[in-house]
Formats: sequence, C-alpha cells, structure tokens
Amino acid sequence: MAMFVPAEAGPPDEVKQWLRTIGGAESNVACNLPALGVSSGWVSAVGDDPFGRAMVREIAAKGVDVSACSVDPLRPTGLYIKESGAGGSPVRYYRTGSAASAMGPEVLDRLDLDGVRVLHLSGITPALSDSCLALVRALLDLPRGDRLISFDVNFRPALWTGRDPSLLAELAGQADIVLTGDDEAQRVWGTGDPAELRALLPGPRTLVVKHGERGATLVEGEPLFSPALRVDVVEPVGAGDAFAAGFLAATLRGAEPLARLRQGHLQAAVTLLTHDDVGVPLPRSVVDSLLQADPDEWRSARLTGEGLVRT
Repeated sequence: MAMFVPAEAGPPDEVKQWLRTIGGAESNVACNLPALGVSSGWVSAVGDDPFGRAMVREIAAKGVDVSACSVDPLRPTGLYIKESGAGGSPVRYYRTGSAASAMGPEVLDRLDLDGVRVLHLSGITPALSDSCLALVRALLDLPRGDRLISFDVNFRPALWTGRDPSLLAELAGQADIVLTGDDEAQRVWGTGDPAELRALLPGPRTLVVKHGERGATLVEGEPLFSPALRVDVVEPVGAGDAFAAGFLAATLRGAEPLARLRQGHLQAAVTLLTHDDVGVPLPRSVVDSLLQADPDEWRSARLTGEGLVRT
C-alpha cells in the first residue's frame, strides 16, 4: 500500500504535511531481504494510479523483483495512514475495494516458483476478501518439494471485522515456519506461551513467538529464548516484518538457532530506528560483532541513531 506518515510534529488532526512512502507486511519483508544478501520477489496488485506506479518503482529500487505484480485498471491502490510515535502508531486503513483485495487463485497463473526457497505469506492477505483467502489456501495447497512456506500471523483486528479470525489458526497450521507475536497468538489460539502454542501447532517445523521488546522464542525442539536488543525506538510499526526478514535470511544460510533469532532482532532494530517501514541497513561490522557477541555483550549493547553503544 501507499503509506502516509506525519512530516511534522503535533496531533494527527493538526498535521498538515504528510510524507508519502510505501508499506505493507509482505512488501516490507521483500524489501528487507536484498540488504541481507537474499534475492526476493513481491507479488501483489496495484491500481493504475500514481500511488501504484510509485509503489512498484520504489519496491523495485530496493532490489526486489516486481515482475509478477499486476496493475488493475478498475480498482485503486490501497492506502494507509500511520500516526507515528515511539510508544505505538495507530494505523488507519483505506483499502476496501483496493486492487490487492481483488486478488484470487488466478494469481497462480502468473507465478513462476521454480528455484523459490521460501514463499512468505501473512495473515493480512486472507483478511482482505474471500478471493484473497482462496488465494492463500491455493498457495498452501501447492506441491512444495524443498520449498518452505513461511506464515506471519500479523493479526489486524480492524481487517477481521465481520470475518472469522480463527481461520488464521487453520492457515498457520499448514505452513512450515510460523511467526507470531504472543499478544496476537493470545487472540487467535487463546495463549501466547510458546510451549502451549507448540502443542496447538504440531505441523509447522519452526515456530517463532515474538515477545515485543523482551525478545523472541524459537521452538524447533526445546524452546530457545533470545532477548531483544535495546534500541532507542523512533517508531515500532514494521519491526515485526523486518524481524521476519532477518530470521528467514539466516535460516536460508543454515545459521545456528541463536544466530537466526539475533539476525531477526538486528533487522528489527533497523526499522525501530526510523519512521519508515524499512530502514537503513546497519554497518556490517556492527552486525558481525553482535551476532558473535557473548550473552553479556549482547545485553550491554544499545543501538541509537548515532550507532552502537555499550553500557
């Protein structure tokens, strides 16, 4: 979607200048991956309008393959407004009847999944319409071979008004990798506890439960918790998508479990340091030092707008 964030201080109803950028769970993940050395493609639909053209151009500029993105001549590009703040950012969606909401299983006709190692989906798409739900189900039903399906729950209550969010449990259960926040898991499964969720989700080989600023737990056997980095947060929206990109990139490299979680935290920090949904990559030296840090060094690290400090 095209995204607007305040370009000046003050209550949203008094802000007159807004910055137009891009956003959306799947496109955020796709845009983070090239900076991590992983090629990515983004599949969606935009309107034949200035916002749609800007989105495709700017996502492509991040190094993302947008060749499978279609242009709908009848429906508009979805929009959302983000009222930015370090403590949280209310989001207002304007996407009813959007081009993306009209997608359906016919999208598979233009997909070439040869060589694709991970297909990343989110719980936002099936919330948009019955046809989008049918598309997600069709993708989950495809023969996989060595390809993995990653599913980020991304529960958005406003999008599920009049729809059944229990569908998220069904869809997540068919994925290979499931990422969820403990708060949204509580809404979908009735628990945010990693061990209890593992019992409710026996199918996926990998379960990641994010605990906000506390950290994240990986369950592929015995649960492994990794504390989050301390970050001088500018604005939090998009950090979960960045975490997913970091975790998936490390998974594709065959990294050890702790390194996979840390790569997720590091990429989330990139977004936490900006008002945008996709931030500027951290210096390679900072990433390498933190991935290799011992537990005390990791806990003492803090990322600020000026760089890495240790306390």
